[in-house]
Amino acid sequence: MKFFVDTADVKDIKELNDLGLLDGVTTNPSLILKSGRDILEVTKEICGIVEGPVSAEVTAMDYDGMMREAAVLAKIADNICIKLPLTLDGLKACKNLTSDGHKTNVTLCFSANQALLAAKAGATFISPFIGRLDDIAIDGMDLIREIRQIYDNYGFETEILAASIRTVNHVKEAALIGADVATVPPATLKALVKHPLTDKGLEQFLADWAKTGQKIG
Repeated sequence: MKFFVDTADVKDIKELNDLGLLDGVTTNPSLILKSGRDILEVTKEICGIVEGPVSAEVTAMDYDGMMREAAVLAKIADNICIKLPLTLDGLKACKNLTSDGHKTNVTLCFSANQALLAAKAGATFISPFIGRLDDIAIDGMDLIREIRQIYDNYGFETEILAASIRTVNHVKEAALIGADVATVPPATLKALVKHPLTDKGLEQFLADWAKTGQKIG
């Protein structure tokens, strides 16, 4: 499974990239707002930190507007992935941008039918939102499972990018089902390494090592 980090915070991105954990980055208007920075400036900086795709989202709701904004975003760097809404205009833009050789991420997916349309439009990534479905008492993992089956049935190359991830269990379950990518908040990504028995074991090893009075090197 690939790991993308879902943030526009350059400090967090640098830290995770230095750990060797990052395959890409996803941003959205809300994350840009939280960063407090100009979208073009911060996105360019992010693209210079990571080698993988960096999703930058259009804000226009009509096809012509999406294509104009996509042209601006695509010029930021070669690893830009244009993020588009799952609407008819968004799918049209996806088809044309993909045909022109751009990576695309179709976002705000909440049904298998929507995911099927995105794959038909040639999307590089489809972003089903797990946590937001859980919020309305629908199991978001069922959607990941349905998309995986449909894509496998027909050999679609669109990658399933599990989004709106809230917990480490979301990551585990998405991986078990076969999602290609998980885009995860920085804190959740770092929490994947945590286990109380790991901490307890290290504490015991270090205590025993101190009793030996030895040093390595």
